[in-house]
Amino acid sequence: MLAELVKWLTPWEFSWPLLLAWLGTAVLYWRGHRRQPQPWPRQLAFWLGMALIYVSLHTYVDFYCEHEFVAHRIQQIVLHHLAPLLLVSAYPASVLRRGLPLRWRSGLNLLTRCWPWRLGVAIFGNPTVASLLFVVFVLVWLIPSVQTLAMLDWRIYRFMNWSMLASGLIYWSLVLDHRPHPPGRMVVGMRVLSPAITMMPQIVVGAVITFARHDLYPIFAICGRAFSFDLLTGQMMGGVMIWVPAAMIEAVGSLLAMRQWLRLSRAGRIRQRPRPGAVVATSVVTAGAASDH
Repeated sequence: MLAELVKWLTPWEFSWPLLLAWLGTAVLYWRGHRRQPQPWPRQLAFWLGMALIYVSLHTYVDFYCEHEFVAHRIQQIVLHHLAPLLLVSAYPASVLRRGLPLRWRSGLNLLTRCWPWRLGVAIFGNPTVASLLFVVFVLVWLIPSVQTLAMLDWRIYRFMNWSMLASGLIYWSLVLDHRPHPPGRMVVGMRVLSPAITMMPQIVVGAVITFARHDLYPIFAICGRAFSFDLLTGQMMGGVMIWVPAAMIEAVGSLLAMRQWLRLSRAGRIRQRPRPGAVVATSVVTAGAASDH
C-alpha cells in the first residue's frame, strides 16, 4: 500500500521550477493566512486548486497524461479550467502579499510601477486579449501536428501546460473580479456573459473530436498507450471531456460572476449610465425651471 502510494506521488518528470514555484506559493499563502485569516471555503478552494496542479503535473499521473488522450484532456481541463477557477475564487492575492517579508513587499510595489510590468498587465489583462488567449490556447494544442510536437519535445510539452495554467488564471481573475468597473478591467455584465462565449468554440471542437471516425492523434499510439480500450473510444471520451465538463466548469464560473454582480448591485457600487433620453429630459426640465426664475 505504501509502496503504491510512493509510486503515484513520485514525479514522472521532475521539475525544479515547478516544485519551487508551488512550494513558494504554498508558503506565502500559509504565512499570509496567519496574518490575514481567511474563511474556510476560501482556504479549501485555494488548497484544492494547488493540490490539483501538483497532482496533474508532478506525480505519476503525468505518465498517463502523456500516453492516453482522454487522460491528457482531463489534465488540460484541470490546468485550464478547474484549478485556476478554484484558486481565483479563493481571492488569494492580498493573502499572498501579506505572506511576503516587508522588504519584499516594497520591492513588489516598485515592480508594479515599472513600465514593463504595466505594459504586460495592460496587454494580457485586457479582457479581449485574455479571452482570446483563453480560447486559443485550448484550440491550438488540439491541432494534431501541434499535439505531436508537444508530446515529442518535453520543452514544448511543459510550455503547453504552463500556457494553459497561466491563461486560465488570467481569464478567471478578470471574470471573478470582486470590484466594480472601473477599476475592474471587465464590465460587470460581461463577466457573466463571457464564459458562455468562450465555451462555444470548445464545445464545437469537442463535438468534432467526439464524432470523428478516424484516429486524429496517432502520437499516443506511437508513445505507447496506457490503457487497453479502443483508440476511437479513448478519442471519443477525450472529446466529451472538452465538450461537457469544460462547459460545466465555465457555467459555474458564470454563476460565481453573477453572484459578485448581485453583491455589487446590492452595495450600490455599480455605476449606472444615464440613458440619452433621460439626460435630454433632465436638461429641458432644468432649463425650464431656470427660465421661470
